[in-house]
Amino acid sequence: MAGSIKGMPPVEVSELGGQNCMPFGVFYWKRMMSSTSAETDKVLAPNEKEKDKKENSLTEEQKRKEAGVVFSSYWGILRPKVTREDGTEWPWNCFMRRYGCHAMMLETVAAVPGMVGGMLLHLRSLRKFQQSGGWIKALLEEAENERMHLMTMVELVKPKWYERLLVLTVQGVFFNAFFALYLLSPKLAHRIVGYLEEEAVHSYTEYLKEIDDGNIENVPAPAIAIDYWRLPKDATLKDVIIVIRSDEAHHRDVNHFASDIHYQGKELRESPAPVGYH
Repeated sequence: MAGSIKGMPPVEVSELGGQNCMPFGVFYWKRMMSSTSAETDKVLAPNEKEKDKKENSLTEEQKRKEAGVVFSSYWGILRPKVTREDGTEWPWNCFMRRYGCHAMMLETVAAVPGMVGGMLLHLRSLRKFQQSGGWIKALLEEAENERMHLMTMVELVKPKWYERLLVLTVQGVFFNAFFALYLLSPKLAHRIVGYLEEEAVHSYTEYLKEIDDGNIENVPAPAIAIDYWRLPKDATLKDVIIVIRSDEAHHRDVNHFASDIHYQGKELRESPAPVGYH
């Protein structure tokens, strides 16, 4: 069976029939429609278009909240919610105050490596009657700077007695572990510290985001921070976090540089230390 249209040759039905063909009168015309064509857009109802537009504008978090998805706080485990008699949430431990306490714990650990490295280099210099190339001063300055970070965080967080006990425990374990590691491999020890400082930079960046978003109050800077970093009298918490993050970035670069020196088979004293930053 064949048909024709004026100005067109006859077309066999058998040539046009099949799964991808659609009837049109007595002829079968091949369907050439894609999923993104203009005809498909016309078929969509206006309310469906508005719905798609709304869904695209929502973030993933908002979509999950609208769908009633339960969020887990850490590793898929829900954090227990403890409330007072009046129904308000009880801040039952340090880690509920996320960034301030995180920074305090981080500084407790970060203040150890510089002191350990400076002490061991100091003793080596005494034993071998050798100069240190400025590395003793650089590492001890790093330790002192990290200690001031901790003192500033203590003023801001106001840790409880059990939080202070946790700090003592963490520091005691980490000091002995890092001391043994530095004796075995200074190269590895400095590299690990470099990565710890990178984590510190990331943590303080998140801290700044929370302040900018209004989730953390931008309180006045503590007097100890204003005196140490010579900040303006009207400095705020954000100013303090910015200078602390800059210090951490410097410590990161110094420790990666020290590890690179050992990686090249040299001693630290063979390369001048970057002193005078603090």
